[in-house]
Amino acid sequence: MLIFMLPVAYSIGYSNAAHRARKVKRNRLMAYLKFSAEKIFDGYRFLAPGSVLVTEEDGTVSDIINASDAGDGVQLFPGVLSPGFVNCHCHLELSHMKGVIPTATGLIPFIAAVMKTRHANDGEIFAAIEKAEDEMLNNGVVAVGDICNSAITLAQKNKGRMYYHNFIEVSGFNPAVAASRFERSVQFFREFGSKYAIPVESNSIVPHAPYSVADELWEMILHFPGNHLLTIHNQETIEEQHWFMEKTGGFVSFYEQFQIDTSFFTAPGKSSLQSYLSKFLRNQSVIFVHNVHSSEEDILFSKANAKGKHYWCLCPNANQYISGRLPDIDLLLKHGCEIVLGTDSLASNHALNILSEINTVRKDFPHISLETTLRWATSNGAKALQLDQVIGSFEKGKRPGIVSVDEQTGQSQRIL
Repeated sequence: MLIFMLPVAYSIGYSNAAHRARKVKRNRLMAYLKFSAEKIFDGYRFLAPGSVLVTEEDGTVSDIINASDAGDGVQLFPGVLSPGFVNCHCHLELSHMKGVIPTATGLIPFIAAVMKTRHANDGEIFAAIEKAEDEMLNNGVVAVGDICNSAITLAQKNKGRMYYHNFIEVSGFNPAVAASRFERSVQFFREFGSKYAIPVESNSIVPHAPYSVADELWEMILHFPGNHLLTIHNQETIEEQHWFMEKTGGFVSFYEQFQIDTSFFTAPGKSSLQSYLSKFLRNQSVIFVHNVHSSEEDILFSKANAKGKHYWCLCPNANQYISGRLPDIDLLLKHGCEIVLGTDSLASNHALNILSEINTVRKDFPHISLETTLRWATSNGAKALQLDQVIGSFEKGKRPGIVSVDEQTGQSQRIL
């Protein structure tokens, strides 16, 4: 199996003359790989039967041709061939927590459990991070939007086995802690930017959730230089609605439990999304994650007040794990929302497997086609992480990876 590596230009500098000499030599020795299957999904749609995908040895797409023109050496696979998957929401640093928190606790007890039990020795955490990345690679993931509350994943990411956008998460609901919390996140941002093999543009400082970020902290996050791509945990529990509408519900006791002073907060009397969305600046793209309790009014509000691109990330297996409820996906589709997929963490999921997320969606929404869900997992995800120039679809010059999808067994496997 060929391992998908980061493009050379990301990690190795060389002169234009040297580059041209290497390119000439490579072209003289060029060998092509040819792939076909019962179906080929190109990132947008299924291709006509008999299509053959042609790539260079490193996986760079060269062409898509008809089988009659392909000649010998075509590798045939059962099921579907797809570009590599994009996991738009993960917490790789929580991989050591697999099975630690029971299912069906509801979100607020789940958050409390994570806060109390996430600590472990570094060796255990490092081993779990490596194992989790192996799992994603084997199942066909080529890029991850990863939530980071520390720099502990840095060593694994520096191996350069897949693309990451590091969402360095900050929280602090009380204004008194805003400055110190933000400075801590800036330090992590600098650590990723100075030691990580992917450019600084692949790192952002982002808000955790509407109920955990003070207005003063919002201002620091949104005005941080280069913060062009953000994500936020959005409307994952109905308690979020109660808090923003009336300052009631489960978050009252949650803040009391952790001795967080909320006396300064006045409920705005509208949903959380409608309370925070206007804070984003022009041309800041946002990935809303979970959206279990997003209403039609919220969706319409987001469309009417968008300053940048909006993506709606579904993490169905995590939603099942925590609360047993999925978002109203039909409502998102009705209004033409750009949907992407994530796994969340192994603290809230049994596996980091994008095809498993697709299978869960299609079990509960059987009228949604495989073609549609594969689009969420490939080209949509690549656009959301701003990597669509290099991955997400079988287009000439891209290097998206190739995944074999077995519709009968519901399993996926990376083949290039």
